Amino acid sequence: MSENTTCACTSTKAAVEYLNSVEYKEKNFARKALSINPAKACQPLGALLCALGIEGCLPFVHGSQGCAAYFRNTLNRHFREPIPTVSDSMTEDSAVFGGQNNLIEGLKNAYQVYKPSMMAVFTTCMAEVIGDDLNAFINNARAAESIPKDFPIAFAQTPSFVGSHITGFDNMLKALLQSLADTRHGKWTNGRLYLVPGFDTYPGNLREYKKLVRAMGIPLTVLPDAEEAMDAPHTGEYNMYPKGTTMAELADALNASGFIFTQKFSTSGTYKFVKNVQKINTEMVTMPIGIKNTDNFLMALSEMTGKPIPAELEKERGRAVDSATDAHQYIHGKRFAMFGDPDLLLGLTGFLLEMGGIPVHIVCTNGTEAFRKELQKVLDGSPFGKEATVHTGRDLWHLRSLLMTEPVDMLLGDSHGKFDAKDANIPLVRIGFPIVDRVNMHRSPIVGYEGAINLVTMIANTFMEQTDRTCPDRFFELLR
Repeated sequence: MSENTTCACTSTKAAVEYLNSVEYKEKNFARKALSINPAKACQPLGALLCALGIEGCLPFVHGSQGCAAYFRNTLNRHFREPIPTVSDSMTEDSAVFGGQNNLIEGLKNAYQVYKPSMMAVFTTCMAEVIGDDLNAFINNARAAESIPKDFPIAFAQTPSFVGSHITGFDNMLKALLQSLADTRHGKWTNGRLYLVPGFDTYPGNLREYKKLVRAMGIPLTVLPDAEEAMDAPHTGEYNMYPKGTTMAELADALNASGFIFTQKFSTSGTYKFVKNVQKINTEMVTMPIGIKNTDNFLMALSEMTGKPIPAELEKERGRAVDSATDAHQYIHGKRFAMFGDPDLLLGLTGFLLEMGGIPVHIVCTNGTEAFRKELQKVLDGSPFGKEATVHTGRDLWHLRSLLMTEPVDMLLGDSHGKFDAKDANIPLVRIGFPIVDRVNMHRSPIVGYEGAINLVTMIANTFMEQTDRTCPDRFFELLR
């Protein structure tokens, strides 16, 4: 090895050691104007997922082709399904003169070529920076006969430079209700419960919600219901508009007997609109991850509807408790780091605490102060939550510093966490969005009692696999 090579190796080693030091962590956490690998996406991506849950709806991006390609690509890589959406292809001319002509021509082409039952229009950065008025533009498109005057269109302002994908989901969902739902008919209801899952990229979760609610004999509409858009059966034929929440169910939503929301922070605006403005019987629960959170979800359903919890769900709960007992020794006392969306982290933290796991680092890039306080209450309610620190507004480079200076046993989060996990030499259990380097994980629920079993199984087995892979030969045993 030459002298220059030796010097280069020594310098690289010194640089890595500095990056892993407490001194560098302090400098890293002092930065203000730079974000490095934030754990969030932009608003229009969330709006697109929301629109996919309405049957016959064509999502319409008022912005550039590149933005639309990014949203489609990100969702496609997670679901491994085609993601139908169109763009009105705003370019430099639109940035100067406005995007009205693009929108009018785009609506005309989309209506004629793709023949949707409705469209959901949402904006990107370019349209928002120049101040495009979607309401006026759509009215002008109707006047120009680009689309029929009675053709249903919902629209939402979703600037990419504020909020995140959960904000965009919320804005689009509220816009769907404000634009296309009929006026509430006094005290009369349609007898249906509307379940709002929020920004949930697990079709397995939607199937689990339906199973639990229908087992209680409750007439149900999931709003929006992107189960088949996220997980279409392979029949040899492509269906651009799979089943979802029907236009009739959307139109009648404000006559629901009740709404139950399972994600507080990705549906806050819609929740306030339904509960405070429309005065509908409404409940908000923590995402039912783990046994306790699922218990609370079912109890809320029972109290809202008067329906008892059936014996079949009690048996399912018993199996979840049994699985937790079987795997408890592999999770109890282990130290965890987590990152992801606020509602996911609230549910996961409750699950870990009931398993005796110790959350240490919790990073939520799109978390608010209200979220931090709510999660802190959950942590304070358990002796296993005393070591945890909640970091809102931080990114995955901050998380790396935490992992290198205050080690843990496992990282929970989406595929972007694999780099931090590799550097820290700990396993990553992939939970959240996006998961792009493993297959079919979104098909297994992480909510409900079945979801609790799945989480226990994934985490405990990952620890056991790591033990088998890393232990000395004298400890390589058949039993674990």
